[in-house]
Amino acid sequence: MAPPMLSSCYKAYDVRAVYPQPLSEDVAWRTGWGTAAFLSQRVRETGFDGPMARHVVVGRDMRLSSPSLVAALKEGIRAFGLSVIDVGLVDTPFVYFAINHLGACGGVQVTASHNPAQYNGFKVSQAYAKPVGSGIGLERVKAFAEQVNPTDHDPKGMESSRDLWAAYRDHLLRRLDPTILDGTTTLRVAIDASNGMAGTAVPKVFAGVAGLNLLPIHFDNSTGVFVHDPNPLVEANLAEVRAAVVREKAHFGVCFDGDADRCMVVDENAAVVGCDLLLAALVADALAQNPGAAIVYDLRSSRAVRVAIESAGGIPVESRVGHVFMKARMAETAAPIGGELSGHFYFADMWNTDSGMRAFIAVASMLARRRVPLSTIIAPFRQFAQSGEINFKTEDTAKTIDALVQAHPNATITRLDGVSIDAGDWWCNVRASNTEPLLRLNLESASVELTASKVASIGAMLGTRVEH
Repeated sequence: MAPPMLSSCYKAYDVRAVYPQPLSEDVAWRTGWGTAAFLSQRVRETGFDGPMARHVVVGRDMRLSSPSLVAALKEGIRAFGLSVIDVGLVDTPFVYFAINHLGACGGVQVTASHNPAQYNGFKVSQAYAKPVGSGIGLERVKAFAEQVNPTDHDPKGMESSRDLWAAYRDHLLRRLDPTILDGTTTLRVAIDASNGMAGTAVPKVFAGVAGLNLLPIHFDNSTGVFVHDPNPLVEANLAEVRAAVVREKAHFGVCFDGDADRCMVVDENAAVVGCDLLLAALVADALAQNPGAAIVYDLRSSRAVRVAIESAGGIPVESRVGHVFMKARMAETAAPIGGELSGHFYFADMWNTDSGMRAFIAVASMLARRRVPLSTIIAPFRQFAQSGEINFKTEDTAKTIDALVQAHPNATITRLDGVSIDAGDWWCNVRASNTEPLLRLNLESASVELTASKVASIGAMLGTRVEH
């Protein structure tokens, strides 16, 4: 019988909860079994014949609960009959790389990403590092996990360990501007690893690069303690990297989340660069190498992103919010790059997955090529006044959204994710939270005054404003 709390650990995109309850070693073993059963099914369904089609890559982050959870997870995988390739203490994008580098049928990273230290979890991928989330396999993993009895199974699959850091480093550094590699261009960069996996990955990948003078902050990830929560979306968590940029006269600063699959950037003046505006800045380089290509962005992004893509001769492609949808749109459109407001940047040369290290390389390479300050590059994209995401509590989210649409009969309405309203001189997106009775508003216009006015009027229709 499945543990009663197993269901509470399975979320929309991954498995994540507080350790040791409800997330336990029993849940880890079951998740290992369920993952192996699902991946075996996918191999049969798709005809996947990679060189390691019966092997699952497993990595882990630095949390104190990760070693025991990864041990139980591996036992579950092996009990089903698949073999494990343990790649050790790595960032989440490393697992995506390893799946493709080795030709494995899938992989699991033991991590709770940006959550506080008491959390942990599992990010599951299938062949080619394609995501496994709700609606695309995670419910099947959960069903297998609920049905199995751990006491009835002994390990049958094999286990081996692989050190792939040299291959990972080589894959990433091939994307770094050669003038940084040889030291012709030198950049000073403040990096806050948030006591997370960037503290391991950054030295492994960038040590010895002649043109990078890295200024480390919170690189120690040995204690399982976070000096600040490893969530770079919270502006307070950027305080130290912003201070370091000014103090050390750095060209820019970066703050990574706990598993280093996303990051936030600050310019040389310590101003926070919105991820949509950063994507807009990266568009020109991406399209110079891929003329006429599609660029994928989440639909909450500033209109500046669409303008930048069209101005550079590309095709703007909106996506629903969430890595599952972004990766699918990247694959469908053969886009070289994509980005979300949450700090996830996706790259075709990373198999359409999100990578904090690769995003750092993209920014550094852009600065090496343009040879002007980051603030100068970003300035043209600060042409609209953004509200930022604002939450409203409401009794009936669907009814509220319908009323909002009816109140704007002359606007252009789209329903890709929630509802987007384009009234010409202002535009917004309103989405329901997956977990709370909340509506999330992102609104933009050409002026600060109009944005403030429309936030007030639209907000009055959405419910009670919630401050986070």
